[in-house]
Amino acid sequence: MRNNLFAALALGATAISAPAHAGTPVWSVNKASSHLGFGVAVNNQGVKGEFRRWDAQIAFDPKALNQSRVSATIEMGSAVTGEATRDQSLPTADWFNTAAFPRATFTASNFKDLGGGRYQAIGDLTIRGVRHPVVLPFTLKINGKSAQMQGSLTINRGMFGVGQGQWKGTEMVAANVQINVSINATHP
Repeated sequence: MRNNLFAALALGATAISAPAHAGTPVWSVNKASSHLGFGVAVNNQGVKGEFRRWDAQIAFDPKALNQSRVSATIEMGSAVTGEATRDQSLPTADWFNTAAFPRATFTASNFKDLGGGRYQAIGDLTIRGVRHPVVLPFTLKINGKSAQMQGSLTINRGMFGVGQGQWKGTEMVAANVQINVSINATHP
């Protein structure tokens, strides 16, 4: 149950694809040192998981936010929590329904500079074919041609249809799922 909730959180980070704009650096994600994870309470205990397969395309310049774009695609069937029974249930129709909805996406083309290396990405998250607007707060450190991004947002799994049948309620698996994104990237 908890794995399913975490999988929903991680969904937002699965893939990013963005068109490049003249002068806006296109960043290449170092997948070995980047992470897309999720956390949820199951039976009042925290459960953490991750998406092992995702991609991101990022065109981002703090000095040209109006030209910046992010697109991410997450392979929902790659969600793991480390507990076999839970991990086997995540792809089923009750949770991610990967047979019908193999991928989740996050796209953003609106960014706000909050100062001090803090930003917001305002975009759309689509899970199980359901799209909702979300705001992803993140920090960004750019050092030459390298960047480190850390972000986190909380979503309500029910808004995306994650958790059907006996799992629709929140008695065993909490409604809120936290999605955590950590990206290390470079540009030429």
